[in-house]
Amino acid sequence: MRGVDDAALAAELVREAGTLALQMLADGLETEHKTSVSDVVTAADHAAERLIVERLRGERPDDAIVGEEGTDRPGTSGRTWVVDPVDGTYNFSHGLGWWCSAVALSDADGVLLGAVHHPVEDLLYVGGPDLPPTLDGEPMAPIADVALSQTCAATYLHPPIDDERGAAFARVVGGLATLRMLGSGTLDAMAVARGHLGVTFQHSVADWDRLPGEAIIRGLGGEVRRTHAAGVEWYVAGAPTAVAEVGARLRDR
Repeated sequence: MRGVDDAALAAELVREAGTLALQMLADGLETEHKTSVSDVVTAADHAAERLIVERLRGERPDDAIVGEEGTDRPGTSGRTWVVDPVDGTYNFSHGLGWWCSAVALSDADGVLLGAVHHPVEDLLYVGGPDLPPTLDGEPMAPIADVALSQTCAATYLHPPIDDERGAAFARVVGGLATLRMLGSGTLDAMAVARGHLGVTFQHSVADWDRLPGEAIIRGLGGEVRRTHAAGVEWYVAGAPTAVAEVGARLRDR
């Protein structure tokens, strides 16, 4: 079946890209800034994206490809591969292990599958809404439901923090048991998928930061929502009850 083939291909792509980035890091890299001190890119980001894109051009020539580092290739199939060659580049370039390589495949109806490789621990996640997620080839347990007050959330709040967005953020934080800001949205989603965290939320999330994790969380019975509050769109994913409570607090209802 094409879906199985797609999943196997996605798994190969993220493992190869993550392994390449890890080797380049060991060999030494220079870091460039994009929009701010915390928004950085390295040669490994570009090399890993080229690796993925070249494979996809050969294996899936009719599919569109969109990559964080500038790839924007149109397609004719109605399907799009979304590529994040190194998610968590600030962590990656500063010696912190919370980073990964990730891809997602989507069509007009939504995300079909996601694949994530965490090179530091050599962990490989693959799955989607109709493709039971696995961790290193083993089935993952469904996401357990939990209330916001009983769990930890992962987040990131983009600066500048104005009064309205800051107030919405503070309403959510006020309902949590505890909070973590770890620096890789996709790995945060994998922590939710494994039950280490209950929910992840942040605003203005790009497709490459959202779709790989969304695919796997949805495949495990988790809830994923996008909601408008404080003039921006927030992405919320995780245990259904916690997700609903985050959405309500963002909207102050």
